Formats: sequence, C-alpha cells, structure tokens
Amino acid sequence: MLLSLWIIVIAIAFLLFLSAFFSGSETALTAVSRAKMHSMEKAGNRQASLVSSLLGTQEKLIGSLLLSNNLVNILASALATSLFISLFGDIGVVYATLGMTILVVIFAEVLPKSWAISNTERFALTVAPAVNVVVMVFGPVTNIVTFIVRAVLRVFGINLDENSSLLSGHDELRGTVDVLNREGVVAKDDRDRVGGVLDLHELEIEDIMLHRTAMSCIDADDKPEEIVSQILASPHTRMPVFQGENDNIIGIIHAKDMLRALAEIDYDTKAFDIQKTMVEPWFVPETTSLQDQLNAFLRRQAHIALVVDEYGEVEGLVTLEDILEEIVGEIADEHDEEISGLHLQVDGSVIVDGTLPIRDLNRALDWQLPDEEATTVAGLVIHEAQMIPEEKQTFTFYGKRFVVLGREKNRITQLRIRNLSALQVPA
Repeated sequence: MLLSLWIIVIAIAFLLFLSAFFSGSETALTAVSRAKMHSMEKAGNRQASLVSSLLGTQEKLIGSLLLSNNLVNILASALATSLFISLFGDIGVVYATLGMTILVVIFAEVLPKSWAISNTERFALTVAPAVNVVVMVFGPVTNIVTFIVRAVLRVFGINLDENSSLLSGHDELRGTVDVLNREGVVAKDDRDRVGGVLDLHELEIEDIMLHRTAMSCIDADDKPEEIVSQILASPHTRMPVFQGENDNIIGIIHAKDMLRALAEIDYDTKAFDIQKTMVEPWFVPETTSLQDQLNAFLRRQAHIALVVDEYGEVEGLVTLEDILEEIVGEIADEHDEEISGLHLQVDGSVIVDGTLPIRDLNRALDWQLPDEEATTVAGLVIHEAQMIPEEKQTFTFYGKRFVVLGREKNRITQLRIRNLSALQVPA
C-alpha cells in the first residue's frame, strides 16, 4: 500500500515536471527573436535552425504544447484526487484541488515561464529537440482540433486565416526599432534612418519635390556669357533650362558638361551653345512613390527629374539627393546654403520657416505632427485653421501652440511653435 502511494506521488511529481517543461517551452518559443534565430542559423547553429522550423509552423507548435500541457495537468490532478480520497475520504477532493492548484501555479506555470522569459534564446535552443518530438507526435491531433475550432468560429462569423498577420512586415520592423530606441539600444539617428527607408513606399514625389516657384532655371535665350556666369554662380551642378515660358523646360544642363564644351572652344563664353550641351529632360508623375523613383534613378543612372501633374504641367523637380535625405537626413556640402529653416530658441520654442517640411521638423525634434494632409508646416496650419491666418494669430493643436510671425500675400513665411507642456506652470 505504502509503495503504491509513493509511486503515485512520484508520478504526480513527474507530470508536474512535464507541465513545467511545456509551459516554459511555450513561453520561450513564442517570445524568442526570429531575427536572432535566423542569424544563428546562418552561422551554422543546428538548434537555431530547428527553432526557426518550429516557428514556421507556430499554430501547430502552440497547439501541440497546449494539448500536452493540459493532458499532463489533468492526469496529475486525477492521480492527486485519487491519492487524497484514499487517505482522507471524500474531503480529499477539496485537499487535492487546493494542493494541485498551488503546485501547478507555482511550479508548473510561474516558475518555468519566469525562467523562460529571462533566458529566452538559451531556453528555446535547449528545449527545441524535445519540443520537435512533441509536435511530431501531437501534430495530427492538433490539426483535428484546429479544424474543429475554425469550424465553430466560422458559425459565429469569425474566419481565421492562418497566413494573415495583424501587422505588416514594415509595421513590425518599425515597432521593434521604436521599442529598442526607447530602451536605449538603438540611437535616434539610426531609428530615423530605418524609418526613412520604411517610409519610401508610403511617400510620393510631391511630398518632397522642390516646387517650381523655388527652382533655379536657366533661360536658353539669355546671352551665352550670362548663361555661363549663372551656372558657375549656382550651388547646383544640374539646372533645368527653359525657353520662352518658365514651365517650358527643354533640357538639363550639367556644369561639368558646360566646362567640357568651353574647353573645346578655348573658353570663349560668347561661342557657347547651351542647346548643344544640355541633355533631354526626364519628366515623372508627381504621384510616383519615392521607392519607385529611387529604383528608377538607379536604373537610368540619373540624378534629377522634372515633376509633372496629371495635366503634364511642370510642378517642380526631384533629385536623387532629395530621396537619400529622406533616409539619412540632411546632406550638406561646401556649396549648400546654411538655411535649415529651423531655429531653436532659449525659451524652448522653435522658429520655423513656413516651407519647412513637416517630416524634417519631426525628424529634428522627435515630434509626431501628421503629414498626411499637408507637406509643410505652413500647409499644416492652414489645413487645421481652415483659413489663411493673419500675422500674430495663434492656433493650438496636436499638443503645440503655433504663432504666425510672418506672412506674404497668402503665404505663411514664419511661425513660432511651442510645446503646450512647456507652458504649464506646476501647481
């Protein structure tokens, strides 16, 4: 009698150990980094390859572990109930329920899951071979259970797609980088660069192009010596060439091509013919995504393109550098004008040009102003105010206070922005 009791106790202890194993394995294999396992797999780690394989069939993996865990817990509870009834009679059911609840919660749930979450990678690599056997054994049963679950949920209008994901790959990667930035693992500049790459498919050329009113162009009808002087004085190496009307772009002139042409005529500027030196302009739609335009720049080995609207009218220009700046931030060289359009003030506010892109402001100050309805700060204020503001007018939205400092005709030229939190005086 005594021997049989000890056998039951040992069996219960073993079943609790298995329950702890299944609970810890589930936690470790669902929390482990797929990217880290992929890197270790590429380095030749066979156990990492096995973990990646298990994660590839996550539904079957979790189903097998849950099925196994419930099986051993129920069996352990049944044995404990039988043991306590034989020792204490009918009241033994109560003792068995209380005892098994305490043992399962502490030793089969909290303890193994805490251990697994604190050593996720090591735990996952260690248990992977045994878990793989469990998945092979209970896999067929899990498939049947999954089929039944889907059928029942379908009755209530809930359809589960095993290939669907609540978050896209872009969203998952962006969220991961943001979390790592908050934890201090990834620097802000690195987070912004990754975000810039992920944003390329969401942004269109019109979001970053240089508007035609700000374009520096060459008039093909000007005197040759004036054209040469304008090109040499410009900070740009490539400039659009128009004839007649400003929006009648007939070519692109490269400063290096001009210098080669001048060398061939012994630098006689009066004999320079811009129409023989310029190249044919490249026109692209304003709705082209930055990702597609970047690929097009690389394919054509080009650096500049004219942007047109749906009617074929020139709206502005975009360069390869403009797109790269969306990824790495402002790129400045010795010829760039040092006008950022953003000036930090000692009182904590910032003074910005109305034409400053919202994305540049967000990147510089780590703000979250929306840029779906407007591209520039001035455009955002006009959109939110639903009017053309007057000078000194103040608006409050998105946790910021905007004060219009300058206006020319219908254009807002300068604003002061301050965080509302900085205006609150502690009680």
